[in-house]
Amino acid sequence: MHDQATPKKNSNARGGRDINLDLIAVVAAVTDREPCVLTIGQQDALPSGPFALSHRSLQSGLRDWVEQQTGHPLGYIEQLYTFADGDRIEAGRKQRNISISYLALTRQEAVAVSRKSHWKSWYEYFPWEDHRAGTPEALNVLRPRLMAWAKGASSAATRRERRQRVAIAFAFDDRPWNEDLTLQRYELLYEAALVKESGVKPEPTLSVAVSGKAMVCDHRRILATGIARLRSKIKYRPVVFELMRASFTLLHLQQTVEALAGRLINKPNFRRLVEQQELVEETGETALDTGGRPAKLFRFRRNVLDDRAVAGTKLPLSRGLTPL
Repeated sequence: MHDQATPKKNSNARGGRDINLDLIAVVAAVTDREPCVLTIGQQDALPSGPFALSHRSLQSGLRDWVEQQTGHPLGYIEQLYTFADGDRIEAGRKQRNISISYLALTRQEAVAVSRKSHWKSWYEYFPWEDHRAGTPEALNVLRPRLMAWAKGASSAATRRERRQRVAIAFAFDDRPWNEDLTLQRYELLYEAALVKESGVKPEPTLSVAVSGKAMVCDHRRILATGIARLRSKIKYRPVVFELMRASFTLLHLQQTVEALAGRLINKPNFRRLVEQQELVEETGETALDTGGRPAKLFRFRRNVLDDRAVAGTKLPLSRGLTPL
């Protein structure tokens, strides 16, 4: 198996530098109301591998690597971001590490994978992102440390700039929580040396339950990028259907959206929005395993599935929806 931490080298003779080109996947699913990401090995790494001349395309190369490493064939994928920052150059070597990342979505019933791969709740890596039960304790612990970091800047202008960034990203000073700012929050914690990947030994009182589990290299940053993309995308395209079974209750649909967003949604508003946009239709059947009264089963309308690549169909957390 390819080692995720050491991408394959491709010599660039003109520039006298090595260029390492990797393909990396953020594979997401929602199981038991938990948004999960597919990892491999024992090091909390995302599936990845080098782009080879034998690969017909970047996407085919990615699919090959993920299936080899996890036993899971990919369905829906989209390119996420290209990571080529200077700090990815290995110490003491003139070597540029480039990772082209993809976001992949899969349905709940397709989550069986090999023994070498694991599904992990993404809130294990970002415990401050799950607000479904109220403000997470991790955020209460991080707040004074972030404010101390902001105050510790060398100039008044930098102190103001840091405080504003922290307040916006983490909803301090009575600002609203914006679930889309997942990447900005992680990067602030990295900058403030409050996550292990920063290279600064975290203070003893800062537990994994607060700072989250570390991942190899910058895989947690890549995962944060994928979460932010998905949270934003479910607001203007019906991609959530890629995570759903063929038939589902409206409650299950709502809980899936809430799991992804890390926020609760007002139930009547959610159902009204789904009905107004004609996203789903009844199947004529009911679910009996709801723990209460049988609930109607729905499916996405055929035109929604056919037109899923066309913008204009919104699903959850728009401004018209009121979080609980």
